[in-house]
Amino acid sequence: MKRANTISRSVEICLRFIGLWPNSAYATLYWITYMATLVIMQYCQYAYIVARFELNNIWLLMDCLSLTLAYTLVLFKLIILWWNRRSDIPCFLQNISLRREKECTMNDSYASTMMSMADVARRLSNIVFTFNTFVAFSLSIGEHYFQSMSNANQIDNSSQVSPRELPIKMELPFDVSKSPIFECFLIGQFFYDTVVACTVGMVNVLLVTLVLHVSGQIDIMQQNLIEISNKKYDRSIFLAVIKTFIYKHQRIIILSENIENLFTHIALVQILWNTVVMCCTGFVIIIMIDNGEGVIGLIKPVSYYFAITLEAFVFCFAGEFLSAKSKSIGEAIYGSLWYNLSPSDTRILKFIMLRCQKRLTITAGGVIDLTLEGFTSIMKASVSYVSVLNAMY
Repeated sequence: MKRANTISRSVEICLRFIGLWPNSAYATLYWITYMATLVIMQYCQYAYIVARFELNNIWLLMDCLSLTLAYTLVLFKLIILWWNRRSDIPCFLQNISLRREKECTMNDSYASTMMSMADVARRLSNIVFTFNTFVAFSLSIGEHYFQSMSNANQIDNSSQVSPRELPIKMELPFDVSKSPIFECFLIGQFFYDTVVACTVGMVNVLLVTLVLHVSGQIDIMQQNLIEISNKKYDRSIFLAVIKTFIYKHQRIIILSENIENLFTHIALVQILWNTVVMCCTGFVIIIMIDNGEGVIGLIKPVSYYFAITLEAFVFCFAGEFLSAKSKSIGEAIYGSLWYNLSPSDTRILKFIMLRCQKRLTITAGGVIDLTLEGFTSIMKASVSYVSVLNAMY
C-alpha cells in the first residue's frame, strides 16, 4: 500500500521557504529574508494610511486598513511560530511521521485509517492553496485589470482619467505610475500576495493536519476497543490490550496539549484581528454596492472577505472537530460489550470514561474555546461593527 506523508508536500515547501521546517538548510537566512520583506512592505502600507488619514474619506481608509491588518496578522503568526520552533514544531513534524510509520507496519487497518486522514489533509491543502492563490490574483493582477477597465470607460466618456495606482496601496519615495517601474512593482506585488496567501494557507492546513492526525489516533483506539469486544474474554489479554489503550489515550492527550500550546496565541490574534478585518471589508462591500459598482468590481472585496471568513472558520471548525472526536472515545466505551467483563475490569473502563469527559479542545489564548458557536459570535460582532460604520458614513 502506498503511504502518503501526513504533512502534505505543499505545507512542507511553505515551511521550508520561511525557515520553519526542522533541520532544513539555511533556515535562519530564509526566515530573516522573508520577515524583512514583510516588515518593509508593512512600513510602506502604514505610511500610506497615515499620509492619507482623513475621516472624510473613511471608505479609502477602510479599504487600505483591511488589507494592511491582514498582513500584520500574518506577521504575528510567523513570530509566534518562530518562537516555538525549537520546542513544538520539530516534535510535531518529526514524531507524527515516525508514529504513523510504526502503526502502519503493525496493522493494515491502522494503515488504512492513517492513509485516509493523510488523503483528507492533502486534498484540503490543495483546496486552500488554490483558493488563496485566486484571492491573491484578484488582489493584485485582477485589481489592476479592473482599474484599467475603469480608465478605459473614462476615456470613452471623455472624462478625466485617474492616475495608475498599485493594487496594494503603498507610500514610496518615488513615482511608480510610469512604465516600466509600475509593471515591475505590479508583478512583484502579485508574487508577494501569492507568497503571503500560501503562508496563511499553510498555517490553517497545518492546524487541520494535526487535528486530523489526532482524529486518526482516536479512530485507531476505537478499533482496539472493537477488537476487545469481539474477542472471547480473557483477563490476561484484556489487561495487555487495555494498557496499550490507556497509553495511546495519554499520548493523544499530550499531543492535543502541544497543539493547544502552539496555536492558542495564534488563535487569539486570529479572532481579534479577523473581527476587525471582516468589519472593514464588509463596510467596503456595502459602500461599493451603494455606489453602484458592478459585479466585476466586487470580485476583489468579496473574494477577500470570503478568504478572511474561511480563515476564522477553519480554526473554529478544527477546535469543534477535536472536541467532538474526544467525546467519541467515551461513547465508544459505553457502546462496547463492557457487560461481558468482570466488575474489576469495568472499573478500569469507567476511569477512562471519566477522563474522556474532559474534552480535548483548542482555545484562543486560554480565554474561549474554538467552536462553531464561537465562529457565529465572530460573524455577529463583525456585522454589528459594519452597521455602526455604515450609520456613521
